[in-house]
Amino acid sequence: MALYKDDRYLLKSAVPVFDEFHRPGDDAPRSGIYRCEGCRKEVASNQGEPLPPQNHHQHDESLGDILWRLVVSADHDPK
Repeated sequence: MALYKDDRYLLKSAVPVFDEFHRPGDDAPRSGIYRCEGCRKEVASNQGEPLPPQNHHQHDESLGDILWRLVVSADHDPK
């Protein structure tokens, strides 16, 4: 699980992009931290670059397919 110290640097959001699942090798829709829904391993990925491939890590079959989900989005255009 992603950790943080100071909540002044994070905002809660209900943007639908946080509800989407992405397969290994899909392009990341946003820069940020992605979590594998099966084993909960986290990785950082940049927008437009491929998410880690299927062989990046393995987890037990009982955990299902490797599916990446955005958990923290990096804001490139602060206002």
